[in-house]
Amino acid sequence: MRRFIVVLIAFACALLPGGLLAQNKPAVQNKPRRSAGATSPSAYKLITIKVTGNNTYSPEDVIKASGLQIGDNVTEDRFKEATQKLGETGLFTDVEYSYSYSGAGTKLVLQVKENDKLIPLVFDNFPWYTDQELIDKVHQDIPMFRGKVPVDGGIIDQVADLIAALLAAKNPQFHVNYLRSGEMNGPIDAIVFSVNGANIRIRNVEYPGAGGSRQTELATAAKKLQGAEYTRTVLAKYAKYDIRPIYLKQGFLKVEFGSSQAHVVSETPDQTVVDTQLPVEEGKQYALTKIDWAGNTIFPTPKLVPLVHAEIGKPANQVQLEEDLKGIRDLYGRRGYVKADPRLHAQMEDAESTVVYTIEVKEGNQYRMGEVELEGLDDKTKARVHEDWKIKQGDVYDASYSSRFLRDCREDLPKEVRWSMKVEEAINDDDKTVDVTLRFSSTRTQ
Repeated sequence: MRRFIVVLIAFACALLPGGLLAQNKPAVQNKPRRSAGATSPSAYKLITIKVTGNNTYSPEDVIKASGLQIGDNVTEDRFKEATQKLGETGLFTDVEYSYSYSGAGTKLVLQVKENDKLIPLVFDNFPWYTDQELIDKVHQDIPMFRGKVPVDGGIIDQVADLIAALLAAKNPQFHVNYLRSGEMNGPIDAIVFSVNGANIRIRNVEYPGAGGSRQTELATAAKKLQGAEYTRTVLAKYAKYDIRPIYLKQGFLKVEFGSSQAHVVSETPDQTVVDTQLPVEEGKQYALTKIDWAGNTIFPTPKLVPLVHAEIGKPANQVQLEEDLKGIRDLYGRRGYVKADPRLHAQMEDAESTVVYTIEVKEGNQYRMGEVELEGLDDKTKARVHEDWKIKQGDVYDASYSSRFLRDCREDLPKEVRWSMKVEEAINDDDKTVDVTLRFSSTRTQ
């Protein structure tokens, strides 16, 4: 558990020869006692500040953030305020202080323990500045800011206020907010800052690092972004779901995408137009040399091989292989193995630029037919349609049957309307059955 403020009450001790502190003296509350020979005015004048325990931040930045300055007249309360101020940033898990004084003045030691759980800031839609420019501008007012912040702590709001002031000077319509971002049920991995009130639109997308032979496909994919709102979040999803498959189809199995960059092309008070760059590190192109199988016992390998569309010796098409897994899953589902889970495992040889895939099938248990319920039909029609359902309770469940059932029962449905059907499956792990609910809805034909 993080301790935001830890104050070690300093000892005001009689001086030993050589200026060393005496040992085992009782703690003094509120303010130090004067040592022998100390005069009141000079004893409380701060003459040195030493910072220990810091690796990331310079002593000067820590001191500046504490609010203390050499030459200040200090008291116990001032030291407490300084440690509290450092603790509230969230950049430290512990802050302690100790001090000594002589006739020359007070010497302070700030001992800090840095928070190693800092997460980065993401500037989602700030095309007017580079990330480093924003970091530098904030650093001028918050000396210890380096682009990362704690999940909690006052420094996040301080950063937001500074950026808000910067953008408000540019356009009074701009407002800044932030949110904590992370995978669902996972840890927070970034603080995402964004600008509200800014209408930022994409004109073009470029791909630094992309090979010439892929430019046509990339340009075609980019058309969906023309005129779209610019945010890095949008570009990251675009890279994952639109651009990454282009590379995986051609064997670029380790392709990586950098953070998108944008620069302003034109600007009015109501709209900003940008060109964006999505950096690409293509990596090696891998050829498929072999496909192995593991875990399959219900279906022998020769039965499964025809479901996989892959050419040995050609660039590995991982998109197609992942699509083929659906066919394998469907085959198992028709035999009641509704939780069968085929997965791809790639073993790449970088020296030869080759890859061997293993398709591992976790078959799971076989499930049988439970109850079937029909909704959205009158009682008479429901009785007729229920008779059309051919899988009897206790039979091996066929996961593909419900998708065909609407066609099979159409003759028993009223003809003056157009019917659609939604299927919901409830898998019961205790008795290994599947209950099915069929929800019918209709649209009257003209």
